[in-house]
Amino acid sequence: MYTNPMTLRRLTRRTTIMLLVFAIFLVPILARVAFYAVGNDPRSWRDADWSSTGLLPRAADYGPARVIVFTGTTGAWKGVFSVHSWVVFKRAGDKRWTRYDVVGWGEPVRANNWPADGRWYGNMPTAIADVSGAEADKLIPRIEEVVKDYAYARAVLRGMPELGIALPPNAVGRDYRDGFYIGRTDSGTGVEINLGGYAGIKVGWVEGVEVNLLGLVAGVDLRHPGVKLPGYGRIGLPSPVATANAS
Repeated sequence: MYTNPMTLRRLTRRTTIMLLVFAIFLVPILARVAFYAVGNDPRSWRDADWSSTGLLPRAADYGPARVIVFTGTTGAWKGVFSVHSWVVFKRAGDKRWTRYDVVGWGEPVRANNWPADGRWYGNMPTAIADVSGAEADKLIPRIEEVVKDYAYARAVLRGMPELGIALPPNAVGRDYRDGFYIGRTDSGTGVEINLGGYAGIKVGWVEGVEVNLLGLVAGVDLRHPGVKLPGYGRIGLPSPVATANAS
């Protein structure tokens, strides 16, 4: 049976593309599923530890204003795919920390539902931004303004490009957009094309190069060399905690 060489090349190209997509986007997730299945991570929020980790001092013992963005692995099967992030701050002289989370149930923005530096589903959080003093004083009113005007179409950190950070590539809801979007990335350091969160591409100094397919992100970190894989987030040289605008 005769097969047109051009048709054969097209079929080969399609097969290669499908195998590449499978290798980049699905193999890492399948590996994460296997590790979760044989692990002993909490299977329910009732079984998880949500207590303070002691990462933060008592607010009353820390005088200056401060803003921290934490991220921690989510629980149950969701932890295979993603991490949860939240914002913590205090004004100069405040006697307590304020914490804001965006969650997928009930009220979308929760205030002070968990300890400021608490574990998330039993997992130790990591700070991805930590700003103190005058810079924090400038950021806090912006945080409260964005939280007040929060809509699902805009992540809280998306409304504060002055932080100059990007959420981890596996952060919950980080790439959601209300319809087609083309413009600046969340950090303000690059450009993005996004099809309602279902697919997209970013190129920027902070974001590096990222391809999003159905919420799964793969890419390359150029600023702090590393790769980004679905389920694993970023793997590579340690990325320093952001202390001011991107540099």
